[in-house]
Amino acid sequence: MKRLSAGLAATAAALATGTVAAVVGGGAAPAAALAPCQVLFDDFSYSGPADSLISQRGWTVRTNSGGPGVPGASWPAANVSFPTVDGAKSLQLQAVTDGTAGGTSQSEFFHQRKFFEGTYLARVKFADAPVSGNDGDHLVETFFTITPLNAAMDPNYGEIDFEYLPNGGWGEQGPIFYQTTWETYRPDPWEAVNTHTEQRQSFNGWHDLMFTVAGGHVKYYVDGALVADHSGIYYPETPMSINFNLWFIDTAAHSGGAATYRQQVDYLYHTVNEALTPAEAAARVAAFRSAGTTHTDTVGTGGTCPTPSVSPSVSPSVSPTVSPTVSPTGGVGCTSAPQWNINAVYQGGNQVRHERSANGVPGGPPSGDGVHLWRARWWTQGSEPGWTQQWEDLGRC
Repeated sequence: MKRLSAGLAATAAALATGTVAAVVGGGAAPAAALAPCQVLFDDFSYSGPADSLISQRGWTVRTNSGGPGVPGASWPAANVSFPTVDGAKSLQLQAVTDGTAGGTSQSEFFHQRKFFEGTYLARVKFADAPVSGNDGDHLVETFFTITPLNAAMDPNYGEIDFEYLPNGGWGEQGPIFYQTTWETYRPDPWEAVNTHTEQRQSFNGWHDLMFTVAGGHVKYYVDGALVADHSGIYYPETPMSINFNLWFIDTAAHSGGAATYRQQVDYLYHTVNEALTPAEAAARVAAFRSAGTTHTDTVGTGGTCPTPSVSPSVSPSVSPTVSPTVSPTGGVGCTSAPQWNINAVYQGGNQVRHERSANGVPGGPPSGDGVHLWRARWWTQGSEPGWTQQWEDLGRC
């Protein structure tokens, strides 16, 4: 049986003992009460990049040239493998650079384009340092969904990204972790229409990365905690593919010899048209693993979700590593706090006054919640209080 994350292990134990604490769900029915649904679950138990099951199950090991990353870099199939990592078979992506285009290789593993609304969950191991060679390269470690761009500023384009930059890049210092939701873009001259949230801290090691696409909102969770809520024009319009890739932004920070970096993925889970809580999604994965299931894909064909044998009113909890918004504690200090400015840079501890927007679009209709006092948890710019985890709600003014 494959390794369970700390959250999954706790969930499985609680399900077995009936000691799970009740949690208010995020719009989804409790796991045991759900109707039949369409799901994809993959434990990545493949023999190698040439395993015939990969293409039979809708996956592609990329080998064609092109972006993203260093122009002229290669994408060899050998950079995708399925080794045993921390005691379990996993998807492994590798990227290598010696500071030249010819000496740079990247990797990508992606599923066919048939995914839209629902819940997406992957357990991913990020690395802050290479397995060999000098550290410091501008690397991007990812889990995302995407729709092809058919033309500049294509209104049907969509992209939902988890992107971890352990050594920075794009003018930023590392480590920095982005959650970015795209409306569209123009490649030349470059123009991007997107919104993002970021955390400026290390995410080295295993993490449960989840996002839901439902009701006009794309919500991102890291280790069970909500870290971003993007909506408005950024909500996707068309089916997307599911992707994992590992690539270099540039070679500007490279120093001597060849450096090899790796990212691993333990499993992928997706359920159609359900916005699960992290706890509910963890219970689904635990049920698959308890049953010994290594792969199932009923997306587009109908199917049944695994059902843990617990009371419909009970759902498990997951301990977050990123603190969620706390309950308001009062608006003392509102008179001296400035109004929030989308273009301003705020440091941890800075306070602002702001009434959050109704749809997560700054400048759009107000929520009607009234003006609140907010305190920045860490460095931030362009993240709206009330919609992102960079801000702690101190109460209504």
